[in-house]
Amino acid sequence: MRIVLFGRNGQLGWEFERILPLLGEVIALERSEVDVSDIQNVKKILDQVKPNLIINTSAYTNVDRAETEMERVMKVNALAPAVMAETAHKTGAVFIHYSTDYVFDGASDVPYTELDRTNPLNVYGQSKLIGEENIKQAGDAYLILRTSWVYSLRGNSFVNKVLGWAHKHESLKIVSDQISNPTWARMLAGITSLLLAQNNANLLEIVREKRGLYHVAGRGYTSRYEWAKQILANDPNLREQVVRNLEAARSEDFPTPALRPLFSALDCTRFEDTFGLIMPNWNGALKLAMTQ
Repeated sequence: MRIVLFGRNGQLGWEFERILPLLGEVIALERSEVDVSDIQNVKKILDQVKPNLIINTSAYTNVDRAETEMERVMKVNALAPAVMAETAHKTGAVFIHYSTDYVFDGASDVPYTELDRTNPLNVYGQSKLIGEENIKQAGDAYLILRTSWVYSLRGNSFVNKVLGWAHKHESLKIVSDQISNPTWARMLAGITSLLLAQNNANLLEIVREKRGLYHVAGRGYTSRYEWAKQILANDPNLREQVVRNLEAARSEDFPTPALRPLFSALDCTRFEDTFGLIMPNWNGALKLAMTQ
């Protein structure tokens, strides 16, 4: 199987690049090799490689900056996935794409299912929702996997931010009114790869049969404040912490250009029932991640 992976240097893409060679030949691409906002270049790459599987982990994810860079956001998050899905349809390839809990407005008080109404509050969420719709229109063998609060111990993730703050400041304020499912990038890449491996013999037919939108995130949900408490408790460099006071705050205490949904937890039952796979509890996954 020939696999094209977009977004190799992102949190999720980095994990995928280390797992996917077990499934086949991997052509992993970063922005310096193919800027997915260049739609023609995306087409050219896919036409040259002729993959059996396309995995798109690339995305414009700076939620606040997206408010003023709408054209680029739409190219990366909405148009590029459309081209990938259309190419997959024409060539008989499987397409897997990742979306976000930010397609919801956060007005619910129970985890969102795939059937719940979307109503994104910001440009980032709007662009990801348009991307979903574009993929559905292209049709054929695709999976759109909505996830939430993806983190790793690399890059500018929330986990690394909290650790960095805790090693520099004696007092921290973390919002307690934003609630969702923390999702370890390695677990997300792992469960996707397991899905592929289990259906490798007739992957195209199975994905075509079960194509659609699924929620896949860490099991259970929590607030950013409670998440931060667990991050600090599992800090592998606990002695380097200088923080003495962790204070709960509200989103309105930290005005940002883009609004965030307050409650965007995802119900992953449909994915679990369809594929027989369950993501680990977010808390257990966090502990494991921080021992790596």
